[in-house]
Amino acid sequence: MPASPHSSRTRVVVVGSGWHFLSGISYYTCRLSNALQERYDVGTILMRRLLPARLYPGRDRVGQPLSDLRYADDVRVFDGIDWWAVPSVRRATRFLREQQPDVLVLQWWTGAVLHSYLALALAARRLGIRVVVEFHEVQDTAELRHRWAARYVRAAIRPLLRRTSGVVVHSAYDRDALACAYDLAGVPAEIALHGPFDHHVVDTPRTPGPDGVCRLLYFGTIRPYKGLEDLIEAFGTLGPEYHLTVVGETWEGWTRPAELIASSPARDRITFVNRYVPDTEVNEYFAAADAVVLPYRRSSASGPLHIAMSHGLPVVVTSVGGLVEAAGPYPGTVFVPPAEPGELAAGIKSAAGLTGRRHADPSSWERTLDAYQRLFTRIGIDQESVTSSNQTAPLLSPDLR
Repeated sequence: MPASPHSSRTRVVVVGSGWHFLSGISYYTCRLSNALQERYDVGTILMRRLLPARLYPGRDRVGQPLSDLRYADDVRVFDGIDWWAVPSVRRATRFLREQQPDVLVLQWWTGAVLHSYLALALAARRLGIRVVVEFHEVQDTAELRHRWAARYVRAAIRPLLRRTSGVVVHSAYDRDALACAYDLAGVPAEIALHGPFDHHVVDTPRTPGPDGVCRLLYFGTIRPYKGLEDLIEAFGTLGPEYHLTVVGETWEGWTRPAELIASSPARDRITFVNRYVPDTEVNEYFAAADAVVLPYRRSSASGPLHIAMSHGLPVVVTSVGGLVEAAGPYPGTVFVPPAEPGELAAGIKSAAGLTGRRHADPSSWERTLDAYQRLFTRIGIDQESVTSSNQTAPLLSPDLR
């Protein structure tokens, strides 16, 4: 339903990935919008078609109904904006006028949305709407590999940032990376740790495995920075009491992990599901796992990590980027250094000792809402008292330094 222009609650419009080009940001946009609805009147603009489908790594599944997650009934959704902009951006601008939000929250993860975001930011400023950007990473790693794409984003994002009233990041690591990339002196910012991805968890019993076997799961897209090749090498050194399931869609033509799986001396103990699985299957794979292994070589945040923590599973994760802050408070975490198969194998053996019990997930959408409320207060659009216990001490200085 539309937000009432006479509502006493702050009005927010979130912009992020839609369901057509499904990714982890699609889920995050929905979960964030639904969480914000608890305190604010919320609308959502979805980026429907991000780029020509032939250029998308998951081109074979574009448009398929793979997600069961839905927006709350009280969240009005505009679906959506297409990469060629006309007439979808004009319709999105009309949606903004109808919603009359106090703040526009842009989810940033790829340069493919930059021209549309700039158009929305320009329209928002004309309408007197504050703009907040939530950074999931400074720039997509695949785009950084293409010099022209990296240069385009670095140049074209500056007009967007000049119109930004506040910034949200997921970790101090992201804060520092953002400060190194762009001059945001004087722009208020808050750290909002990633909320739980517990929408896959259902009240079904765990799937029992063979006695004496520790079932490992790698889950997520297969990309150069994900380090799956390190896991395959490490797994080859483990004994017959371990089984590995790899579930993920190959991106960026990164076939090295698949080649290593095919030639691994432990091939008969590896199950390889090389596709983007629908929500109906996600819970099955996590319910049938004893531990999750995420051997990333770099990362700002990880959806699979939060799914694993929601399931209470032990997690072997590399101590890189924002993962240290995300997984550090989780009692089921075993940290290992990146790109070290020997250390990874040792970490897997340590995690085997944490199996057989459910670990408590410390993440919370309430904590995310507290961070947003602090930021909204700082930029002058929400004068209600902040509910967080540390409301008088902002987590970041206004200049992101």
